[in-house]
Amino acid sequence: MRILVTGGAGFIGSALVRRLIEHTDHEVLVFDKLTYAGVLSSLAPVADSDRYRFVQADICDAEAVAQALAEFQPQVVAHLAAESHVDRSIDGPGAFVQTNLVGTFVMLNQALGYWRGLSDADKAAFRFHHISTDEVFGSLGDEGFFTETTPYDPRSPYSASKAGSDHLVRAWGHTYGLPVLVTNCSNNYGPYHFPEKLIPLIIIRALNGEPLPVYGDGSNVRDWLFVDDHARALQAVFERGAPGETYNVGGNAERKNIEVVQAICAILDEVQPRGDGKPYAEQITYVTDRPGHDQRYAIDASRIRDDLGWTPSVTFEEGIGRTVRWYLENREWWGDILEARYATERLGVNG
Repeated sequence: MRILVTGGAGFIGSALVRRLIEHTDHEVLVFDKLTYAGVLSSLAPVADSDRYRFVQADICDAEAVAQALAEFQPQVVAHLAAESHVDRSIDGPGAFVQTNLVGTFVMLNQALGYWRGLSDADKAAFRFHHISTDEVFGSLGDEGFFTETTPYDPRSPYSASKAGSDHLVRAWGHTYGLPVLVTNCSNNYGPYHFPEKLIPLIIIRALNGEPLPVYGDGSNVRDWLFVDDHARALQAVFERGAPGETYNVGGNAERKNIEVVQAICAILDEVQPRGDGKPYAEQITYVTDRPGHDQRYAIDASRIRDDLGWTPSVTFEEGIGRTVRWYLENREWWGDILEARYATERLGVNG
């Protein structure tokens, strides 16, 4: 198949592209604006493939989207392009409304026009796959799980913008008949993760001898999904998922934030001990909590397991070990990012 991946230079997008080029015969067009979090070097492992193409463009640019669709003629649009960091959405929500809502509207409108021009057989085979987050469901108590029918209750500008884009996608499917798919995933982690997010931030700051900031008391719980497992799930959904369906994707790996930080410190103690022999956990510092910080997310991923045969293959212990080692072995990748555009400073304090 030919698959157009918006946001393909981002963290999850690049993992999907690498998987498709390395493990399938599909052709891929990456459509990415290359904002601060779009990193072309994340695609370097597959950039020489004759089944890979790249165009730098904005999903809010209807003409550029229409041109890419017309020239590439995809059977699948995997829509990952989004502003995605909660802290940044607190400081500057406008960019999230523009990219996540307006950009998704433009993608849907242009995809609809393209789809309407296809033959009946090609129309039936086409999929518009919107990749979203479990954060649209709000916050859980100590028990229970998000399912595909959990009511939406977004709490941050980021999650509200993603909730709105989910609703737009389903509306275009219901009203216009566009064959749409929606997936809502839990927190991803793994190689090529932009350093503003918790796990790479902690690894890098630990190695630099800096304080390791933990919001509040560190009790907030997230379900952690290794990014390569997520890429497998996305492929399963757009290849075999039923149009109009939603699939939750989770890692079956709930951890408190403080447990995640402590796990990283323990691995670094083993593989890259501090020069003074003291544990990295000494660098942990509790800081003022994020405004409106959701307490717990947890995913029930039984539908994608039962319908499509997908389950996570990487445990949290295995995945966090692989992730820490990747950052140790690829300092040049994240060093260039820190030098050029992000200094691991605290964001999201203007709430």
